[in-house]
Amino acid sequence: MTDEIFDQLFQILASVPDPEIPAVSVLDLGIIREVSAERVVITPTYTGCPATLAIEQMIRKALDDGGFAHVAIETTLSPPWSTDWISDEGREKLRAYGIAPPPKGAAASALKNVQGAECPRCGSSNTEEISRFGSTPCKALWRCKACLEPFDWFKCH
Repeated sequence: MTDEIFDQLFQILASVPDPEIPAVSVLDLGIIREVSAERVVITPTYTGCPATLAIEQMIRKALDDGGFAHVAIETTLSPPWSTDWISDEGREKLRAYGIAPPPKGAAASALKNVQGAECPRCGSSNTEEISRFGSTPCKALWRCKACLEPFDWFKCH
């Protein structure tokens, strides 16, 4: 695959928003695992994620519209998606949207007993989990004790 084709595919994928969090693309979230002239491999953020089919359909439409109808889309669950795969740009977009991503490089096992996620609004670590289940299955609902605002936090996995 030429660099030009690779760049075109990445530009197309960078334009595909996550259907549940339109502030970030599928590339920002790190669900694109492999890109070649023959296929795009994706890993959903959560096993059984209800948005997986919508994501596949949005990628298919974007590839078709961009002249890459021949490129297959495959889904794999192994290795499972990790919040470590969210790009630095994606993390900033999530914060601006009001969602707190876990710190990059943090192992899921180390975050099971999190004492405080950082508030995406004011930056305080004086936060508490309100519900293990947030607006989507891959997020938990937290509240900042400093500014009193609720926010979603990506579960580590």
